[in-house]
Amino acid sequence: MRKRGIKKQVWLNKNEATMLKKKAKKAGLNEATLLRNLIMGSKLKEKPDDKFYESIKLLRSISNNINQISKRANALGFIDEVEYKREVKKIDGFIVNLKKRYLYSLDEE
Repeated sequence: MRKRGIKKQVWLNKNEATMLKKKAKKAGLNEATLLRNLIMGSKLKEKPDDKFYESIKLLRSISNNINQISKRANALGFIDEVEYKREVKKIDGFIVNLKKRYLYSLDEE
């Protein structure tokens, strides 16, 4: 069953239709979803590139490794310091790379 029961028809000129299509594609949404989001006051954001999703995947992997280290340390009453430091270095490098890519150049700090 539909959640939305009211149909609205909008007339656009060729340029407006092209812009709507491009912006929806850029946001990774279909045109109707884009329009609903804009009506509700959402700001249009470009869909992140594949590198963003690769970064999130890497972060999840690192988090999982740290969680496993913590569980092992808790169960055994000690921590594998070498492995722990290796994972912390990965996180530090990951954060630096994210800042460079998505925020600003580290030279500006």
